[in-house]
Amino acid sequence: MAMRKFGGRRSALAALATLAILAAWAGSSGAARNPAAPSGTLHFITSSAPGSDAGFAAVNAAFAKAYPKVKIAYQSIPNQNYAAAEAARLTAHNVDLLVAAPVQVPSYAKGAESSDSLFADGGGFLDLSRQPFMQRYTPSLLAALKYKGKSLMVPTGLSYVTGVYYNKSIFQKYGLSVPTTWATFVKVANTLKTNGVTPLGIGGKDSWPAGLTMIAAVQGQYPTSAAMTALAKGLWQRQVKLTDPKPQAVLDVVQQIYGFADPNFAGVGYNDIPAGFASGQYAMTPDGTWNNTTIAAAVGSNFKFGYFPFPTSNIRKNNAYLAGKNELTLAVPSAAKNKTAALAWLNFFSQPKHYKLFLDHAGFAPSEPNIPASPFMKSIAQYTKVYLPVWPLFWNPNPKAGTAAIFPFDYTDLSPLGTLSPQQAASAAENAWEAGF
Repeated sequence: MAMRKFGGRRSALAALATLAILAAWAGSSGAARNPAAPSGTLHFITSSAPGSDAGFAAVNAAFAKAYPKVKIAYQSIPNQNYAAAEAARLTAHNVDLLVAAPVQVPSYAKGAESSDSLFADGGGFLDLSRQPFMQRYTPSLLAALKYKGKSLMVPTGLSYVTGVYYNKSIFQKYGLSVPTTWATFVKVANTLKTNGVTPLGIGGKDSWPAGLTMIAAVQGQYPTSAAMTALAKGLWQRQVKLTDPKPQAVLDVVQQIYGFADPNFAGVGYNDIPAGFASGQYAMTPDGTWNNTTIAAAVGSNFKFGYFPFPTSNIRKNNAYLAGKNELTLAVPSAAKNKTAALAWLNFFSQPKHYKLFLDHAGFAPSEPNIPASPFMKSIAQYTKVYLPVWPLFWNPNPKAGTAAIFPFDYTDLSPLGTLSPQQAASAAENAWEAGF
């Protein structure tokens, strides 16, 4: 993904930067008007990923033709730099439309509010509830995205996170079937290794993409929303330790997954993986559905690939569905200088013709009803019948805790990304977590 944001989580530094500018933005959130006669410059920023970047570019080009009096100053910012860039642009009052995701935190995690949430609490984003274009989106999805009763965000789509792309030709060559349990996955991976094929392509250079394996491992141990809620609450209330057997098992699985990747994967960039997968360098690659268009472009029409839930549990039913999330959500700052253009763009984007144009490039599942699913999304329909939210949507990092407990499973310190064993990484995470109280 270059890293996709989950739930608008921000660094403590970015949160402090946002707090500093709340006063300047508060009280300026007057009623948003229906977009009309836009002109001037529209300053628009998003976090970056190849598919969504292409989708926004396509819609921007169509919008520019429809509204020639608007100049779109669009910038796609690397994910690791987005939080700082967002804070700086908000401070300078030179952004009209941006990716943001304020999320309410549960009472037990008070103090863990993201910078977007703090900004929203200060009146920093327009309430879009009464905008006519919001009626085009699936009502239940808008309800799930509301922040303290207000619709501050426009959804761009849904993505599924806990899956694995696989090369059908390689699987056929070695008589392999799609694995449905952890034991059968290990058997598939070992068969590939025995035949000189690297089982998994993982981008470790940017740290976060390897985190998809951690999210999948959590899903296997905690396969329901109730289980993840209990885990998050238990950690915050200090009734669960990261060194307990079940949380420890998450890192044990991640370490085994790392063992099926190229030994040098810590130095491989995320954006290099599709080309390696296309060339047959790896038989599989764990990635989100957002990257299906990028992978399809890399592999070409003669390359056949599929996608299945990463089976990190030995209980088959725990691996039956893909876990997902709302993708990039768009918001308008209350003090934006060109609200008219921002609202006109959102109205244009939400029109089915233009929204489908975006989806064709971005590879997301639609957030509007009656938008035809892509062939790829149809191919994984059996895994998306039940919607399972991913772990980062339940987790609220403690800004007072150490960095080893951010996720809070310390996958970045596991060898070979770092130097620790699963037991050592679990201890480091537990110590870092306790330091926040």
